[in-house]
Amino acid sequence: QYPAQCKQAASIMLMIMNNLDRRVAQFPNHLVTYGGNGSVFQNWAQYLLAMRYLSELTEQQTLVMYSGHPMGLFPSRPAAPRMVVTNGLMIPNYSTRAQYDKAYAMGNTQYGQMTAGSYCYIGPQGIVHGTTITVLNACRKYLQRENTRGTVYVSSGLGGMSGAQPKAGVISGVISVTAEVDETAVKKRHEQGWVDEVVSDLDACVARIREAKAKGEVVSLAYHGNVVTLWERLADEAEATGEILVELGSDQTSLHNPFNGGYYPVQLTFEESQRVMAEDPARFQELVQESLRRHAVAINRLTAKGMRFWDYGNSFLLEAQRAGADVLRPGVKPEEAAVSTTAFKYPSYVQDIMGDIFSLGFRPFRWVCTSGKHEDLKKTDVIAARVLRDLLTEPEVPDRVAAHLRDNLLWIEAAEHNNLVVG
Repeated sequence: QYPAQCKQAASIMLMIMNNLDRRVAQFPNHLVTYGGNGSVFQNWAQYLLAMRYLSELTEQQTLVMYSGHPMGLFPSRPAAPRMVVTNGLMIPNYSTRAQYDKAYAMGNTQYGQMTAGSYCYIGPQGIVHGTTITVLNACRKYLQRENTRGTVYVSSGLGGMSGAQPKAGVISGVISVTAEVDETAVKKRHEQGWVDEVVSDLDACVARIREAKAKGEVVSLAYHGNVVTLWERLADEAEATGEILVELGSDQTSLHNPFNGGYYPVQLTFEESQRVMAEDPARFQELVQESLRRHAVAINRLTAKGMRFWDYGNSFLLEAQRAGADVLRPGVKPEEAAVSTTAFKYPSYVQDIMGDIFSLGFRPFRWVCTSGKHEDLKKTDVIAARVLRDLLTEPEVPDRVAAHLRDNLLWIEAAEHNNLVVG
């Protein structure tokens, strides 16, 4: 359907349009796909130029993209990439937040996130596999559990990426509780079937967690409210009754963008936050940092009782430390936080869980069927499963490797049942 000279160019055009589809993009009119500032292009002129170049691109050319700017078609060869993309590259000595904001305002750079500016966003299905692997291996490492039933995992965020958490929790066999302040996001995940139940009352939420633990249920709960109030209530329960309702915790608020909608302070409602953010940014920043301090205190209370917590690569620990929260290891100076991987009292998920898995050559699966045909998707699953089975039958496969091959085989075999496609 696209006016292209080669299939690769048509596929790229399809993926650009998917990134900007109103059913997919967070702010399609502003060319933002997800994460609050994950930009496809900086402006619509760039979009029009890029699509024009793609309509002319042949297998003897490569289109070079520089933070949304099409640099032109360059001679290449069929075996070369049809497109080369860079986004957000800053010289380290000139990469402060203020310097980046200036470069962005001038149109010299953009934040493309992982898949917005590289035109390969596939919704939360891209991260759900990685989140599933993380939760499974957190149970193994921290709790010494292969049977995950009855384990409670609490986090926050039901947006484009964080929305993977409820589905990953169910696939992992745990009870997932995910807090979200935006009612629209809660309804979207519930209607998609990625959230099983929605609760907006803390008493009801705690009661449902207790019930699910007692029955050994596998269920995903969305708490429509601020995650700080949820953490504080869980900490109160632990200290009052001695009952630890949550074994695993993390956070997926968009703290790479803390003061422009990536994190909503507990002191305000969602609507109040939107207003204060626009009318009094300095006050909003103060409230966010105050909220982060409360957030960290509640988590510290629970980890003192035995809960395990990790940073999910969203800058939670970094921004909490900048806010003055108690998240550094004893003896570590604040200035070390930005340069040391061991400065914080809690690990990152890559550092503590996924790093070893990555080092073995494993990573989450992600691919796209540009035909849009369900039968083609099923064929790719069959091919992937066959490859994994062949690898498992090879002689002298190390136990560590075989375990992850089996995890991935189970993932592929259950992919159809888990209904992962959301694009």
